[in-house]
Amino acid sequence: MSRATLRNFFLLLAVLAMSALVAYKLYLAKTAVPSGLPDYYVYIPTGATPAQVADSLLGKRFIRSREAFLLAAEQMEYAHNPVRAGRFKLKPGMTLVKVIRHLRSGEQAPVNVVLTNERLLENVAAKVARFLEPDSAAFLEVFYTQSFLDSLGYTPQTLMALFIPNTYQMYWNTSPRKFVERMSKEHQAFWSKNNRLDKARQLNLTPTEVYTLASIVDRESLQTSEKPTIAGVYLNRLRINMPLQADPTAVFATRDFETTRVTEYHIRFDSPYNTYLYTGLPPGPISMASISGIDAVLNAPSHNYLFFCAIGDGSGLHAFAETYQQHLVNVARYRKNLKERGIQ
Repeated sequence: MSRATLRNFFLLLAVLAMSALVAYKLYLAKTAVPSGLPDYYVYIPTGATPAQVADSLLGKRFIRSREAFLLAAEQMEYAHNPVRAGRFKLKPGMTLVKVIRHLRSGEQAPVNVVLTNERLLENVAAKVARFLEPDSAAFLEVFYTQSFLDSLGYTPQTLMALFIPNTYQMYWNTSPRKFVERMSKEHQAFWSKNNRLDKARQLNLTPTEVYTLASIVDRESLQTSEKPTIAGVYLNRLRINMPLQADPTAVFATRDFETTRVTEYHIRFDSPYNTYLYTGLPPGPISMASISGIDAVLNAPSHNYLFFCAIGDGSGLHAFAETYQQHLVNVARYRKNLKERGIQ
């Protein structure tokens, strides 16, 4: 066989191999996202490259070939750096072309951000970071950026009052600042309903002060039914400039959140949050307040109670008193009930 013939033979083999490779990649490009996968969500981080997207898709078995994806991405002008970030939901049966189109211009799939009764801003940051792309440090940095808080009318001590416990839908790659701005809008919407602002003005309190008191009420009782009465006790004390003497504020001051009993250590701990030592409300909330706690303050009944004490019978309820003498009777009953239950 002559050299020319041999050269033509190998050239033909190369052409056939290249054609087979192209045909194979075209086949892969037409293959669909399979059914029966654990989930169909792909997370594309901010700043990701097309190669990283390909690795992610391949790892979740959305595509069969990394090379085919990158080839199609190049042809469809998706392969630019960085690619669009976000959380996207794919569907069984999507071809590679449809997958790329969806990642390039389709709607993001929002996540549910669940806010509950967190104690500290650090806890809020950690909780939100479970649902959104930025880490807790990024959220915490914004929570303590005073110039940004000034634009919203808050301080690090009062910022907790911005957060209304609820479930919110957001895009996964929402930035910390955008998150706080969204919370500000939700806060305004919450206070604009049910005459809450008018009720706060009638109490001569700001929304932040109402929220702060609600955070105390929430920590005093788990029984929603008696929260308005407890709120009324504290409102009565505020009106006569009597110290609130709220155990939860002393616990918050010491950060001794694991304690099961308030002791002399707690009530004598010097802190503006300790309402045993300082009259009026503390500088800010001692936790995220519940909606029931906020409304309990706003709708507190008119009464003359100045004291309350746990009954101690396991119900979680409290006994209320107008005078200190009546309160001592309730305290004695509380201790008796604990003793009968074998609790010292």
